[in-house]
Amino acid sequence: MSYTESPALANHLMDTVLPVRPALVDRGSAARLKPGMVEELIASGTAKAIVISQRQALVNGQGLWFGDALTLWQGLNQSGPGNVLPIYLGTTLGPSSVPEGTPVVLFSVREQLTLGSLAPADTQWAGFRDVAGRLDASDTALFVEGSAISNWHATHTHCPQCGRPTDVEAGGWVRRCPADNSEHYPRTDPAIIVTVVGPDGRLLLGGGGPADAKNYSTLAGFVEPGESLEQAVVREIGEEVGVRVTACQYLGSQSWPFPASLMLGFTATTDDAVARPDGVEVTRARWFSREELQDAVLRGEITISTRLSIARSLIEHWYGGVIEDLQP
Repeated sequence: MSYTESPALANHLMDTVLPVRPALVDRGSAARLKPGMVEELIASGTAKAIVISQRQALVNGQGLWFGDALTLWQGLNQSGPGNVLPIYLGTTLGPSSVPEGTPVVLFSVREQLTLGSLAPADTQWAGFRDVAGRLDASDTALFVEGSAISNWHATHTHCPQCGRPTDVEAGGWVRRCPADNSEHYPRTDPAIIVTVVGPDGRLLLGGGGPADAKNYSTLAGFVEPGESLEQAVVREIGEEVGVRVTACQYLGSQSWPFPASLMLGFTATTDDAVARPDGVEVTRARWFSREELQDAVLRGEITISTRLSIARSLIEHWYGGVIEDLQP
């Protein structure tokens, strides 16, 4: 039966997709178009700020550290011209480390400075993976957003057309070339990440590095120019483990800006029962039944992706529930 023969099937959303996580930051894409809005917001004394440098943020025992934006701006600017770039991240939409409705600015710092009296003594530089387990959802969203935009600025300082240094506009979300007036926007690289299910219902997981390593996860790869997401799924799975995908379905996504990826989650089926790792990106691959996977995790035979990642969500979507971790 086709969709045209049964209108009730048209545009039907499957109830098996990953849950949609609500936005926790209002990015204010219209408000940030006003020239000088970031500087005005900082001067108002109402904004809080986070500080990121070289993919690390200032954190404390509670998570992300939020400082008074005006005080930080005045202090950080003493470190030298061009060392600090202010970027508008948005307004918080829920209570977290700061009250709901708080405007938040990112100070992207070229060099990791010792802030001295500008920050409490317990603040330190840390990467996202180091502190992700103790961040609440709002802090996570701000860290991820801030890391993505900060990395883009650090690697896209000049016009790709003429090589001139570009000017920052739109609250830090556009760079414009003063010579040819071309606008340049932050890039995001799409990557597919997939649970592959065999003809007997078992799940295929793989890993890179040493052949005797314990970590296993879903398979993934970047989408190439001119390629659909589904074509990327078929190609990557075929290249990495020699398995032919017969069908796939999109389940959900997760931003992973390290440096600039958007992970697009799929589940796929195959009639193949044998996987042949390519030996480069994937050095080992293994099929698991639900019972085998849970038992292997609890015995410490393997480790799987953490709950912070879309990979874990995809695995547990196939599993049909929560997979218990080995307790330390």
